[in-house]
Amino acid sequence: MGQKIHHQRREYTRTTLNRADLDPDPIRQFDAWLREAIEAELLDATAMGLATATRDGRPSLRTVLLKFFDQTGFVFYTNLESRKARQIADNPHAALLFHWREFERQIKITGRVETVSNAESLKYFLSRPRDSRIGAWVSAQSSVISSRAVLEQKVAEMKQRFSNREIPLPSFWGGYRVIPEQIEFWQGRTNRLHDRFLYSRAGEQWQIERLAP
Repeated sequence: MGQKIHHQRREYTRTTLNRADLDPDPIRQFDAWLREAIEAELLDATAMGLATATRDGRPSLRTVLLKFFDQTGFVFYTNLESRKARQIADNPHAALLFHWREFERQIKITGRVETVSNAESLKYFLSRPRDSRIGAWVSAQSSVISSRAVLEQKVAEMKQRFSNREIPLPSFWGGYRVIPEQIEFWQGRTNRLHDRFLYSRAGEQWQIERLAP
């Protein structure tokens, strides 16, 4: 306990980010950076931190997977009775963070949250492996369970229940879309003088500003 960690640091020297490098559209810029991460086969390239808060501002943070994005926003799926879902119901705003350590890059996104349509949720649900669909039925996410054995017993029961038919979309499972209001692109630089550019929505347009590191 109490290890000396204040000296743990490294310089970020991989590349730079200039205003001229940026696409006027942050969604296209996001697409370019995500494509680089996927093509480089970075582990869990679509993983993102998701921050939500209660009505009185108590935050929670966890990692989820981005499953779809376009000009309307960034989509993830979850149990609709989970802690994050309850917080979104009370406070429909969220923040996302992508961190690609190997590229010394981060993208931060903030915006309001809406549920996706049942048709969108069903389309994605049916694309999941069968065992993942079973998992969605089994887990009452964020609730207390007595043991791993209870969970595994439920898996066995659900496999038996759906053994000879398609696994339907649970009524308590679906997707959320974070509709971006601000998107920040962060590129690590030496001496902590990082390059940061913030896109802020201004009507149908986006305003771009450089931020101090």
